[in-house]
Amino acid sequence: LKIISKMGISVISSYRGGRMFEAVGLSRTLVGEFFPGVTSRISGIGLPGIHRRALELHRRAFLEPGVLPIGGIYRYRRNGEAHAFDGRLIHLLQTAVARDSFSLYRKYTEGVAALPPVSPRDLLEFAPKAPPVPLVEVESITSIRRRFGSGSMSHGALSKEAHETLAIAMNRIGAQSCSGEGGEAPARARPRPNGDNANSRIKQIASARFGVTIEYLNNCTEIEIKIAQGAKPGEGGQLPGFKVSAEIARLRHATEGLTLISPPPHHDIYSIEDLAQLIYDLKQVNPIARVCVKLVAEAGIGTVAAGVAKAKADVILVSGHCGGTGASPQSSIKYAGVPWELGLTEVHQVLTLNRLRHRVRLRVDGGIKTGRDVVMATLMGAEEYGIGTTSLVAMGCILVRQCHSNTCPVGICTQDPALRERFEGTPEKVVNLFSFIGEEVREILALLGARSLDDVVGRTDLLTQVSRGSPDLDDLDLNPLLVRADPGPDGMRCTVVGRNEVLETLDA
Repeated sequence: LKIISKMGISVISSYRGGRMFEAVGLSRTLVGEFFPGVTSRISGIGLPGIHRRALELHRRAFLEPGVLPIGGIYRYRRNGEAHAFDGRLIHLLQTAVARDSFSLYRKYTEGVAALPPVSPRDLLEFAPKAPPVPLVEVESITSIRRRFGSGSMSHGALSKEAHETLAIAMNRIGAQSCSGEGGEAPARARPRPNGDNANSRIKQIASARFGVTIEYLNNCTEIEIKIAQGAKPGEGGQLPGFKVSAEIARLRHATEGLTLISPPPHHDIYSIEDLAQLIYDLKQVNPIARVCVKLVAEAGIGTVAAGVAKAKADVILVSGHCGGTGASPQSSIKYAGVPWELGLTEVHQVLTLNRLRHRVRLRVDGGIKTGRDVVMATLMGAEEYGIGTTSLVAMGCILVRQCHSNTCPVGICTQDPALRERFEGTPEKVVNLFSFIGEEVREILALLGARSLDDVVGRTDLLTQVSRGSPDLDDLDLNPLLVRADPGPDGMRCTVVGRNEVLETLDA
């Protein structure tokens, strides 16, 4: 029932034969024969490969009895399932940002690169087509950092201290933090005596519209319409009652202790025309703010993105299945959504082919941890980057996956006053993280012979698939991700300065 609800289906008969899924890593021949109509962008193993796997599972099942494997599916366990973060990497990164040590950050990135592959970009490598350029000629760290964001996390999901620390850090470097769903105290819009500013430059509108007021919408430079969330598409949101403190209730115009639920859809958006109406209204309310629409990577996102661009959005955010996982249901963390590489490349290709790419900026988030990830995203079409979980790790997060329970032991994802006192994050640590990522980006750009990120937007010809030592992985065909669409005279990146203005009246 939960899956049917997630897909917007009311009765079993509508679900039967609906093909509400896509294949990743199955050969197109197999999918075409046995699952006609199902999308399979990344082709992989066929019947022989499945047969081989079945025999191996059978063999392992009937070995001499031994110690049962611990699994480690949801929490990191030694000898368990591979995870994108482990304790050693968390410690390395936190030590690096605390000591302001780029050499320790290098060890962290080397550790990330040594992990087993967990996403399509782990099977790709850079393929320079030009000689390296001197590092001094490459875009500055200051300029690169302005493209970064800290993800969309609400004050409610995060403690007040963590939420404000992120905002202060991002404002210091000219980058963007997002309020997430749930409002923000108006007092944060006023700079502090020391010059710091805890105001989130991006304000989010989600389906329940918690905390959305005219004042809220005018204390920002960008408004984000969240259509869905990468880790749990189609599920909406939920803030448990025990996290709804008096302060959270006041900000969200709700009742203290009452669970706050955001429905899966926006009940005033059932078409692109409805979305265009909301974008128009928001641009009337705030005459300077850009409008961003947050979509989730899935088959067909390109068509939706084309409609969003025509609706006069200024930014399209493609969220991958690794994004926003902390408080997501376990079933969604593992089985919903796809990597942002699939969604981003489809959006970039469709917008380019339809001569819309120059009108919108593309932003991506979901599991970005290093400068290498940033450059990979750029080559696939992105111009801005959300780095949420890694920002939390820099502030002290140890990934215990208790974000929803109000028991975060490091005071980041809790409203418990006693636990909030344990928070040790500082703006300096977050600034150091983004500076390190920016410096790594500069080094990679220099090796590619590029002088700025703008030079390599959409340059998938600078990527090549490499072997990671596994026959199944080597069978994957990533060529659909590397297709370069013809941009025509408009180019492959956004050239609009400011925002896409709307007409005086929507019906004109």
